[in-house]
Amino acid sequence: MALFGNAHSIDPAQATQEYARLLGQGEQVQAAYLLIRDTILFTDRRLILVDKQGITGKKTEYHSIPYRSITHFAVETAGTFDLDAELKIWISGTPTPVQKTFTKGVDIYEVQAILTQFVAR
Repeated sequence: MALFGNAHSIDPAQATQEYARLLGQGEQVQAAYLLIRDTILFTDRRLILVDKQGITGKKTEYHSIPYRSITHFAVETAGTFDLDAELKIWISGTPTPVQKTFTKGVDIYEVQAILTQFVAR
């Protein structure tokens, strides 16, 4: 599941308000990134992938990934000719990783550090 586009971070308080219906009692958004129409939320409990579908984006799929189910992950930095950075996440019981693509506007090392903070607990 690769997403392409102009990724940038969004304010966690704004993301908490916008996605409040997805959050459990007391769950807090720690970091959030917008990739064109899709969103990645790092909460204190899980990773939430918001996948807008179709032309209008009205149909939305929400992937909830508990950090404990992430077996490993990798980041690939942007290069000279390949300007996008990638985050790959392997989930227990799934051979193919979830892939997210970020443009130079996002510090992929910051994304990796946030994920490390939660997965390494």
